[in-house]
Amino acid sequence: MNFRGKSSRDEPEINLIPFIDVLLVVLIFLMLSTTYSKFTELQLKLPVADADSQRDYPKELIVTVSSDGTYGVNKVPVEGRDVVTLANALAQSAPSGKETVVIISADASAKHQAVITLMEAARRAGLVQITFATQSTAQGGKK
Repeated sequence: MNFRGKSSRDEPEINLIPFIDVLLVVLIFLMLSTTYSKFTELQLKLPVADADSQRDYPKELIVTVSSDGTYGVNKVPVEGRDVVTLANALAQSAPSGKETVVIISADASAKHQAVITLMEAARRAGLVQITFATQSTAQGGKK
């Protein structure tokens, strides 16, 4: 027995409009409540590191970079700040040629470009072993 008659069955349908409205409200809430960190707010203090033991390099070349961008190779000031002049000074001062280890001792307030220029000059001089000199945190905390 069919009590419903010959009417067609209504297919259930899902109404997506309220669902989309709720998702948009949640999206707007998340966008407004999320905090974004800015890279300009980073406070950096360099260079400080903890080293268990100091390595001894018998074939080392100590290059200093001051805060104003002047260079010194084994405590001898280098005239000029360009890559070619610095590469010539490094090549002349390297005790064992390409096996020499270049130790970059840069001031904490030296410009990053000055250190990159020094690294490029070392590459042009054929010196590929580069390390950075740092001070321990016990010494770095004192002003």
